[in-house]
Amino acid sequence: MIPAVKHPASLVALAFLVAGCGGPGSHASASPKATSSPTAPATTSTVASPAPITGAFAVLATPMSADTYTVAIVGIDGKVVASAQASSPTSVTCGDASAAVLPLPISTSDDRAYYMDAQGVVRFLTVQGETGRATTVPVGGGRRSMFAVSPDDQRIAVIVSDFTSSGASIKLYVEDLNGGTNHIDIYSQSNAFSLWPMGWHGTDNLVVGKIAACTQGGGPLSGWPLELHVVDPATAVRRYTLGGPTCVIVGSPTLAGALCQDTTNADYRVISWTGGILRTFPFANLARAYLSPDGSSIVVVGTGVTNIFPGGNAKQLEACGWIDSTHVIGGGTTPRIWDITKTTLIPVNAKGTCAGRIPGSL
Repeated sequence: MIPAVKHPASLVALAFLVAGCGGPGSHASASPKATSSPTAPATTSTVASPAPITGAFAVLATPMSADTYTVAIVGIDGKVVASAQASSPTSVTCGDASAAVLPLPISTSDDRAYYMDAQGVVRFLTVQGETGRATTVPVGGGRRSMFAVSPDDQRIAVIVSDFTSSGASIKLYVEDLNGGTNHIDIYSQSNAFSLWPMGWHGTDNLVVGKIAACTQGGGPLSGWPLELHVVDPATAVRRYTLGGPTCVIVGSPTLAGALCQDTTNADYRVISWTGGILRTFPFANLARAYLSPDGSSIVVVGTGVTNIFPGGNAKQLEACGWIDSTHVIGGGTTPRIWDITKTTLIPVNAKGTCAGRIPGSL
């Protein structure tokens, strides 16, 4: 078993792991394993990398309950710059006893959105409206694949989960996005917890989230990773842990790090990518919240309102993420964008919930 890299006690205090976590690192129930596989490349159809983008964009996705779902890339002005449609992945249960907890089948790089269909085909959509086929991941029955594409569109990390009444058996592999070459199986486990691929911190740190594999419903922080692990994408050795049982992750991580909420006094803590506490925001209740990309602000989501710290709020908006450090987006049937320097909301010409942002680097 390969141990996690050790860090000063002041950092580990916010980065300890629940016993039996099952994520990469010293407390996992299975050891990381790096093995190369010379399997035949997947069939792909791609276009040249798009021109570098300027600005930032939100990615929205409509519900997977219909036969198809729509992915839309939205600018800070609320206009849709590109959209695509795919067949919805089939629902997955844990032995028919409870629902499998799954992220949206979408990932973003620094210039593209990637989305998966019911057959496990991963396609891309660019800000310029180009589309193409990137790769294929395993699906079927009680099996679902979750993935994260590197910021430079070169590598893909895939977590293949087989769900059962007792949890999930997972396998984590990393390979070249185009062609499936340089395939490495780096980790496996089987217990009540699963992992989500949350994204990449640069191109040499993979970020995964530890989460209960199955659910029968819960509170405002359920259905979201408890903590984040920053791991080596070649070996699955854990370098850092962000959050944990005493300070649970409450929203999507950003370039600035992650946001967790103290389960005792409800204070929010901004945690750097190396596990240090950067800032604390006092608060009274456990609630979903999101950290701005520059780490200067957080938005806390209430019913029909979003509060920003420091100061201010926007009514008729339930935020689901940031586009850039001055624009917050709320999803649903009437998504809106809030420029936090102003009081008015910008209507969005699309529907759906937040599925990421472009650029997608963490």
